[in-house]
Amino acid sequence: MTGIDNIETAGNLPEPIRAGGAVGDLRLHEFRSRIFRNTRFLRVWLPPGYEEEENAGKYYPILYLNDGQNLFESISAFGGVEWGVDETADRLIREGVIPPLIIVGIDHAGKERMREYSPYRSLSPKMLRARGRDYPEFLMKEVMPFIESTYRVATSPENTGLGGSSLGALIALYTVISQPGVFGRLLIESPSLWVASRQSIKDSRPVRIWPERIFLAAGTAEAGNAERSRSMVDDVRELSAIIRRAVLSEKRLRLVIKNGAGHTESAWAERFPEALEFLFGE
Repeated sequence: MTGIDNIETAGNLPEPIRAGGAVGDLRLHEFRSRIFRNTRFLRVWLPPGYEEEENAGKYYPILYLNDGQNLFESISAFGGVEWGVDETADRLIREGVIPPLIIVGIDHAGKERMREYSPYRSLSPKMLRARGRDYPEFLMKEVMPFIESTYRVATSPENTGLGGSSLGALIALYTVISQPGVFGRLLIESPSLWVASRQSIKDSRPVRIWPERIFLAAGTAEAGNAERSRSMVDDVRELSAIIRRAVLSEKRLRLVIKNGAGHTESAWAERFPEALEFLFGE
């Protein structure tokens, strides 16, 4: 990856924290961003067998997910509800449904979350100092080089995934649009497509290079009222139609509209097994 010379090497950084409450090997790295000028955790989940001597020369596919606090442990998750990413990945790997892979949760920056995940200036919501246009550079020139220098990562697009939910999905979508050909797997859960008068949908229309597999999902109860929920689902369906016209194959795009599902961590957790299997399964 470009930018690897601009980061501190793993040897200059504190040892990772080993999380005791997760299934498998979860390591928390305190990570300083020069681009955003703040610090957050990168939560790195390693697959079964990663440390075994027989796998010492093996390089693994990787999935980067935004809002890392919500993925692995209820103690850090919003409302105490986690996605159960560790349990799901461990089970699917052991069952042979997906290959062993590394999953990296990138924590949001607390009160700066909305600014970092918003690529557009907007009056609805009011966001005049959006920093989301810097997010692809943060990811590709800081986070990914650090992970690739610390762990055995297969770096080709077909082995590299990105995803998130809500605003985390919006910035994931923006990243793959602005950096085509880098990510071969994309998870978009309940994306906030309404931001900045649906600018992300407008930006998606001319795109012709999309990831090889895309999982796009929403629930019918995303918002506080039926009309707003229908509007959000309509946006997701419109994005699906735009992508479908470009990629043409149902093997590359899966659209899921879940009846009664809301804009919640529990809804995203429920759909994560299907998403992970679609994105990385054979």
